[in-house]
Amino acid sequence: MIIATDMPEVSRCAATECTYNTDSSCHARAITIGHGTDPDCDTYFSNSLHTKRERIAGVGACKISDCTHNEDFECAAEKIELGYSGDTVNCLTYAH
Repeated sequence: MIIATDMPEVSRCAATECTYNTDSSCHARAITIGHGTDPDCDTYFSNSLHTKRERIAGVGACKISDCTHNEDFECAAEKIELGYSGDTVNCLTYAH
């Protein structure tokens, strides 16, 4: 069974070494944002293998309660971008 839900899409991701990233696009089914108080991509992991799926990732959950896009721990932005903040991959759409 496939469950269809409306989620904001990940429009671009700069973490090219992530296993879900192909051509600067995230192809995970859904990602989770937030680790403590930082808007990190919790789904990110580095691997020499990359997914071959062609789907566009959605944002399944957001743990950053002080983000203006957070509605009951889900992202309400139309779409998000992921990129580096130091050595971590963050949601660049995060707005305090």
